[in-house]
Amino acid sequence: MGLLRPFVFLCVVIPYSLASVTVYGQIPLGQATQSASAPTYTSPATYDPTVLNPPPVPQNFATQLSLSVPATSNNVSLSQPLKGSFLGFSIEFSVISQVCTRKKLVRLPHVGPSTRSLTRWVRSFIQVPFLNLMSNIRQRAGEIRIRVGGNTQETASLVDSLPDGDMALKEPSNLNDPTSTPALRYTADALYMLGNISSLVDVKWFLGIPFNDTANLRLQIAEVGEAVLDSGGYLLGFQVGNEPDLYAAHGVRPSTYSPYDYFGEFGIVVDAVNNDNSIPVKNNLVIPSVSGTWTPEDVFNTGIVASYDSSLGYLAVEHYPTDNCYAQYGIGSPVDPQTIFPDYLSHSSAISLVAPYLNASSYSASVGKPFVMMETNTASCGGFPGISQSFGAAMWAVDYALQMGAVGFWGAMLHVGGQDDYYNPFTPPPTNQSSYHQWTVGSVFYSTLVVAEALGSSGNARLVDLTNTLTSPSDTATPPATSIYTPAYAVYENGAPARLVVFNFVTDTSGSSTVQFTFGFGGGSVPGSVQVKYLLAPSVSAKDNITWAGQTFGSTFESDGRFQGSPSVTTISCSTSSNTCTVPLPAPCVALIFLTSSAYGESDPSTTVTFATTALTQTYNTATINPTVLATSNGMSGNERDQLASTSRENGVASMGAGIKVGLGLGLVSLAVGAWMGGGGTWW
Repeated sequence: MGLLRPFVFLCVVIPYSLASVTVYGQIPLGQATQSASAPTYTSPATYDPTVLNPPPVPQNFATQLSLSVPATSNNVSLSQPLKGSFLGFSIEFSVISQVCTRKKLVRLPHVGPSTRSLTRWVRSFIQVPFLNLMSNIRQRAGEIRIRVGGNTQETASLVDSLPDGDMALKEPSNLNDPTSTPALRYTADALYMLGNISSLVDVKWFLGIPFNDTANLRLQIAEVGEAVLDSGGYLLGFQVGNEPDLYAAHGVRPSTYSPYDYFGEFGIVVDAVNNDNSIPVKNNLVIPSVSGTWTPEDVFNTGIVASYDSSLGYLAVEHYPTDNCYAQYGIGSPVDPQTIFPDYLSHSSAISLVAPYLNASSYSASVGKPFVMMETNTASCGGFPGISQSFGAAMWAVDYALQMGAVGFWGAMLHVGGQDDYYNPFTPPPTNQSSYHQWTVGSVFYSTLVVAEALGSSGNARLVDLTNTLTSPSDTATPPATSIYTPAYAVYENGAPARLVVFNFVTDTSGSSTVQFTFGFGGGSVPGSVQVKYLLAPSVSAKDNITWAGQTFGSTFESDGRFQGSPSVTTISCSTSSNTCTVPLPAPCVALIFLTSSAYGESDPSTTVTFATTALTQTYNTATINPTVLATSNGMSGNERDQLASTSRENGVASMGAGIKVGLGLGLVSLAVGAWMGGGGTWW
């Protein structure tokens, strides 16, 4: 716990002991919500209720499929070894204090013989739902990878303090930037917060060195970041430049800015890092993080990798399938989500998205550098209503991630923005609703769990896309023409198949498009039975009723980060006489098939450490209470709460709203001195 600073205080409870903590100012986390009935939705994008129409069933859709899985990896073109943490998150720097922590500012009148101005006291804690969500991944993958950065990393400046103890504060943006990216000031507490999160749920971080002014470099994030995170093994590297190929378009570099200019500026950073004794690790920089205006080869061809090989830890790109920038910023052309929805609902999408990077991934392997998709999601500029929150997006993200892994990527990060983004894997409620609404878990968060379990925690998983070897009695072609809707992957460990991941992108409520998927082992025998976990929803367009192995995170404002419901794992008996197993694939679904008991045991957490939040409805103190009474509750005034010797409910205790009891085998509550980044629900 050497990472802890005055910012965060953690109470870790010995298993089976009981702790009770009253958190003032928060009432029940759960509250029923209703569907929006207005014809025009005007609230934050992340809660947009738009539901699109699913595409029709493809003509001549093959519902009988067979696959021969090689029993050994001999002569199989497998990926490099991959970890279950392959699919992580990219959190916009400007929203980390909303996503990772919650702050509350309370103003109370002074109580005493004299009249004084309002007294303020502030408490802040690491978001328990965030910890629970990360714990779900950690228990399956062994660790989590998160990049904190994005456009706001470029203008970030470390300062000693901010008003009201804030850890991050947005400021007016560059007027020449069409995306209106805010400038950002932050304190060291932001980095200590990351360290505290890592100590609880084993998150590994990418950070970004500001690159907007290479004549006046700001390396403090590397100096403090390494001091806080590297000693615990929680620091992956520092990105140098976020989408430098867009600098000219965003008005932050001259219109003539080229890959050679980037090469020169990167050299300035390398020299500065090498000459900074406060940055002991010199070989963890990440380049070039281009978005597609330049290709990675455009940058590699400058000689940058050979020139600075000893400074590089990773090679990276950032890419989205398309953009919604016209709707957000008036840039480009309008896009109709219903029209492009089918583009996300076949294997063709994943194949086309990785195609531009096949050479770059091969080159990265040849120079010994991991190749990373540093930022991606359904569409840049926040995603699309109806698409980004849909079950189809969850299926798409699983297919895309596995395809990236199969062709040489080391990992990928799903971007997390603010309330005005459709594509968020998870979103805290708006700050003015945080006392009575829970979190909203987006469909693509489920994708990270499926990928984590598919690859397991051994670090030895190796992927191969077997879609092109599918056969069907209804189609003589190999693969069948409709195989783009039923891709199949095999995961090998120690030279043998361990798991299969198979899709059915089709929606058909009649049941007629359920696929009977039959597989056997070429050169080996099937087991007596296999276990199957399904990612399910009623339709590819559904936003609710998404389940992974029978469990869900609920709908809008319904999640505390823990699964709801009981797990459901299907056992399928195999025919040893015919050496085949047949697994039904409902339309739509993703099926994860465990071929051995050890593979199932590795991916399936027998117990998941969660950070329980028991919301207590306000069954007492429901009447209006004079603030002076609250100020002296528990025997002390509000500005003396840091001296409280008891935090349980006792005679005379008046909690504002409801208490949240935080406790479990590993109980946690982290309280801090700081201030809530106030306002309604507008984030970057």
